[in-house]
Parts: sequence; C-alpha cells; structure tokens
Amino acid sequence: MSFLSKVWFVTGSASGLRRSIAEVRLLNLMAIVVTFSIPVIYTFAADTPLLLEPHNLIVDHSLPKQEADTQITAARRYDTFWNTGNETLARVSLAPNFVDNTLPAGRPQGIPGPLAASRLIRLAIPDLRCEIEQMIVAGDRVVTHLRFRGHFTGRFGQIQGQGQTINFIATDIYRVADGRIAENWQIEDNLTLQQELGLIPK
Repeated sequence: MSFLSKVWFVTGSASGLRRSIAEVRLLNLMAIVVTFSIPVIYTFAADTPLLLEPHNLIVDHSLPKQEADTQITAARRYDTFWNTGNETLARVSLAPNFVDNTLPAGRPQGIPGPLAASRLIRLAIPDLRCEIEQMIVAGDRVVTHLRFRGHFTGRFGQIQGQGQTINFIATDIYRVADGRIAENWQIEDNLTLQQELGLIPK
C-alpha cells in the first residue's frame, strides 16, 4: 500500500485526503525551516586540532562560511604562536607584507617584530602560555582577547626572576587578507606585566 493510499485509508474521504496532503506538505516545509535554522558548523584546516580554540567564538553570520573559516584559522595559528613560541606558525599566519600598526619602540616592523618579541618574553617567562578568551569575527577583521600566564624564572634585562606568577591580558585586532593576517592593532596590559616583573612597584 502506497503512502497516499494509507492516508486515504485513514481519512476515508477526499476532503480528508486533501487535509492530510496539506499536513504532509506543512511538515515538509517545517523540516526545511529547521534544516536552515541549524547553527553553522565551522570546519578548519588540517592543522587546527593542534591550535588554540577560543573559549567564546562570535561570528558575523553574513560572512560566507569559507571566508569565516579562513579568517578564524589564521587568527588561531597566530595566537597559538604566542602560546607555544613556534615561529613556523607566525610565518604561515602573517602576510609577507604584514604591518604592526601599534609597533612598540625598538621592535622591528613586519614579521621579524613578533618573532623578536616572543623570543624576548620567553627569556624571562619560559613557560609562557596564552588562552583565547574571546574571538570576534566580522568583515575582514578578527578580534582576539588573550590571557597570558606563566612564571618569571628567567631574566628580563638586568632583573633575575624569582618565580613570580605572571597573569596579564592583551587584545589584538587582525585584518585578514588572502588567508593571512595583513595588519594588526594591539593593546596589552603592560602595567600589570611590568608590576609582575618587578620593573615598577605595585
């Protein structure tokens, strides 16, 4: 017995059949609506299982999924560089003409800048790690709110660490183009960091 025959058998009339067919069509429409209401599931490049995951990810859903995936992956690679010190991640996540728009005094422009900064901070804090507390993706920008933790057991300039706990935050705005970070604007809680390093009194 076909599906429509079963419907006819149950309803027992032509008007009942029309009602049942209408109900089936309504159920099909509801299924379509539910399908398109499912949140977008982001898929990333093959190396992403090894990358930091944001605790909170907010994405502008007007962005094409592939574009959002690409931007998120670039940001996660670069943030994982800060977590591990793996310079390969910095080189693959930053564009060849990368520009730091908030370049601190004494730091070289371009890709050499963050590489030098990572080496310097890890001389002082060898166990430095960071987490992505929030990541916001909109247009060609990715904003990451990072928390850095570790212990000052190395040297910073003339100061020898005594194992002081390090815990400070930073926020970066990345402009992503062609799958790489082309520009960065950053702000760090340097007051807290310098106090924890003993450079200035608390």
